[in-house]
Amino acid sequence: MRKPKPKSMASIAVMLLIFVVASAPSTGRAEETRFDDQYRLGGDVLEVKGTGILRYLGFIKAYAGALYTLPGLDAEAVLADTPKRLEVEYFVPLAGEDFGPATYEGLSRNLSEEQIDKLRERIDYHNSLYVDVRPGDRYALTYAPGKGTALSLNGRRLGVIEGADFASAIFSLWLGEKPLDRQFRSALLGMDG
Repeated sequence: MRKPKPKSMASIAVMLLIFVVASAPSTGRAEETRFDDQYRLGGDVLEVKGTGILRYLGFIKAYAGALYTLPGLDAEAVLADTPKRLEVEYFVPLAGEDFGPATYEGLSRNLSEEQIDKLRERIDYHNSLYVDVRPGDRYALTYAPGKGTALSLNGRRLGVIEGADFASAIFSLWLGEKPLDRQFRSALLGMDG
C-alpha cells in the first residue's frame, strides 16, 4: 500500500485563504491542542499571548498555533526587536519543499521587492530547513534579540537565521499588516475578533 503524499503547499495556501479561525482565550490551549503557558528564552520568560486554530470550511483543522511574548507586550510592538516564539502544530501533512513558495508569497504581501531582495539569502536558507510534516508535528520559530531566529521541529533545532530584520519579516507572515489570516492574527495576539 502506497503512503499518501503530503498535500502541496500551493493547494493548502489556497485553502487557507478561505479558512475560518476559531480563537481561544490567552491560555496555552487551542481546543484540544495543549501548549505550554510559558517558554523560557535565556533569562526571559515568555508567556502565551494568544492561541488559535485555522479551520478549512469551518470544520477541517489545518493547524493550531500559540504566540509567546514578554508579559504585557503591546500587540503593535510584536514585530519589533523583542523576544518572541510562534509554535504551530499541524493537523494535515505538508511537503517540506512547499514551505518556500508559500513563504515568499506571504512575504510579498508584507514587504517590498527591495526588502525581500535584501533578505533573500537568509529566506532561502530558512526555507531549505523545512522537511515534510505529519499530523502532530510542531514547528517553532523562536527569536532572541542579538542571536537570531531559530527554526525547530518537534523540539529539535534545525537552524538559526540572524537579524532582527529577518525576524520581523518572517513573523509578519502571521502577524503583519497583511497576514495569512486576520482572524488567526487576532487570536494569536489575544485580541477579540
